Amino acid sequence: MPAAKRLFIGLMSGTSLDGIDCAIVDLTCDSPALVAADCFALPNDLRRDILTLCANKQAPLAEVGRLDIELGRCFAEAASNTLLRAGITAEEIEAIGSHGQTVFHQPNSAAPFSLQLGDPNTIAERTGITTVADFRRRDMAAGGQGAPLAPLLHQHCFASASENRAIVNIGGIANITLLLANGERMAFDTGPGNVLMDYWIARHKDARFDMNGEWSEKGRVNRALLKELLKEPYFATPAPKSTGRELFNGAWLDERLGAIEQRPSPQDVQATLLEFTAATLAEALNAGLGHGEIYLCGGGAHNTALLNRLKVLMPQNSVATTTELGIDPDWLEAMAFAWMAQQSLDGITLTTAPFTGAKNPVLLGGIYPCPTFTGSN
Repeated sequence: MPAAKRLFIGLMSGTSLDGIDCAIVDLTCDSPALVAADCFALPNDLRRDILTLCANKQAPLAEVGRLDIELGRCFAEAASNTLLRAGITAEEIEAIGSHGQTVFHQPNSAAPFSLQLGDPNTIAERTGITTVADFRRRDMAAGGQGAPLAPLLHQHCFASASENRAIVNIGGIANITLLLANGERMAFDTGPGNVLMDYWIARHKDARFDMNGEWSEKGRVNRALLKELLKEPYFATPAPKSTGRELFNGAWLDERLGAIEQRPSPQDVQATLLEFTAATLAEALNAGLGHGEIYLCGGGAHNTALLNRLKVLMPQNSVATTTELGIDPDWLEAMAFAWMAQQSLDGITLTTAPFTGAKNPVLLGGIYPCPTFTGSN
């Protein structure tokens, strides 16, 4: 008799704030299977307020609380709408794994801290589904960076005993997972993915992102600006390391623009920012991968100009998306948090040391049970 299906939901909103990704995942077997998925745009005013909070790094406590609850409601609505469209009931879902929305990430201070908004109590109450959330801080309590965590699923699904592989996730921030055939593992944030390109095109074209990199392709790389961008000390910091909007943001870019003698045209800045993302990724990949296979996921996997530039910078490697490995690049990160929720419910500790530097295996995420919750299966 076949085993009963184990269905989980993964909810993810990344650094780009381009929407809430919701994935329903079948975790009955060892390899996760995507059942249904959808993306829901954040309300414009809510997105604006979150971006303001991220940029200013301060707000009245009442404002932080409001955003936490409003985001929780949005996450719950995303889950419920995806279930409705898929014809699946809440009772069929074992748990929701919600990443939340990162608004502050500071892993290297005396008191390491990461804050994700999107109240899991609200999600559990509104959906009637046990919710697992706040995945990053337990890792930080164990001495880790709290990020990146998606490499846990990359390792589970994509490691090969015969091929060196790199999984490149290009969201607002870019990160790589190195899965070497000899068993070595490493992951870290390389620096900006889309975050600066998105900021720049929003400022000059009132668009959320540069479709296929078309605007950047019409510009020319400004070498003086690129050199200035690459001076950032973060790039010389050894892994494990993680970063976010706290460092790479509009103010950071404007400061670098002010450091060069002649300001490039807006289009040339966009071209330079794309080259910046590609160059920092290529440098990290060249240092760790050697000859192997590169697979992209995340929103940046659709930027054909960026994909083509990586191919030029990495001629000794094949470059494709995770579609070639059987998982849609748009939903991989949401699926990762569904999978982490399963691990938490089953009481499985995860070894994050190669990716975050944690000193010991940890049980990730807090569990917010609904009345029907009975513990691990």
